[in-house]
Amino acid sequence: MSASRTFSFRTLNVFTTGSDDPFSGNPLCVFEDARGLSTEEMQALARQLNLSETTFVLPAGDDSATAQVRIFTPTYEMPFAGHPTLGTAHVVRDLLGTGDEVVLRVPAGDIPVRAVGDRWTLRAKAPAAQPVQATRERLAAMVGLPVEAIGAEPLLVNTGVTQLILPLRSVEDVRAASADPRLLRANASSLGDEALVYVWAPVDDEVVEARLFFTQGASAIEDPATGSACANLGGWFHLHGERRLRRVVHQGAQVGRPSVLDLEVDDEGQILVTGEVRQVGTGNFTL
Repeated sequence: MSASRTFSFRTLNVFTTGSDDPFSGNPLCVFEDARGLSTEEMQALARQLNLSETTFVLPAGDDSATAQVRIFTPTYEMPFAGHPTLGTAHVVRDLLGTGDEVVLRVPAGDIPVRAVGDRWTLRAKAPAAQPVQATRERLAAMVGLPVEAIGAEPLLVNTGVTQLILPLRSVEDVRAASADPRLLRANASSLGDEALVYVWAPVDDEVVEARLFFTQGASAIEDPATGSACANLGGWFHLHGERRLRRVVHQGAQVGRPSVLDLEVDDEGQILVTGEVRQVGTGNFTL
């Protein structure tokens, strides 16, 4: 009989609304030291926890990054994701005593992350884009809306992972959206790396309301807070010539996890996503 192995983890909420609501933001589990875990075991642990993402910290292998990070949903590994990057950076700072600047090595590349207290900011990759192949009628049907609800140009944007950025006409349209899992799956090849649809509309000149839908099995799931999609929204603005742009993005209220993400496109076109991280638990898995 082989000896048991124990792996410590922490649970955190990322993009919280502040100290008065510990259950806001997007939940995350971070395994502190994943050495000795196989890819199959990482995937199994992510499936066991059934959070939107679970991350695993490993040595970077050289001095150009602080740590290597692998990110898993319950069904597959991701090249990059926003809330896991910020939450994992929070844990790495505490584990390694790095101070407020870390570089996390994910499959999509090295991601610089910095903190002011418990507020963490990631700098996304320069955006790439491609046109959407699906018609506006099909896009509208996928999110249960009339075609007139689609606003400006839909675009596939990649600042680390490709996602469909779908502008809607109004906040009321965002709140009325309801993803059709059958249509999402049928059109997966035109929706980006993960078949995600990010709908958004401006509340005013400073605030955006957004929702993100993706398929899991036979269902359509709504994510409480999506840092990678927020970065891709910054990419959407960047590709439309916007600079010196700041937006507060509200997400997650419809699933009982209100979340706040701060988006900036600076003078040089760099895309920055900021959010507050709160640790809420610790534990161990014995395998």
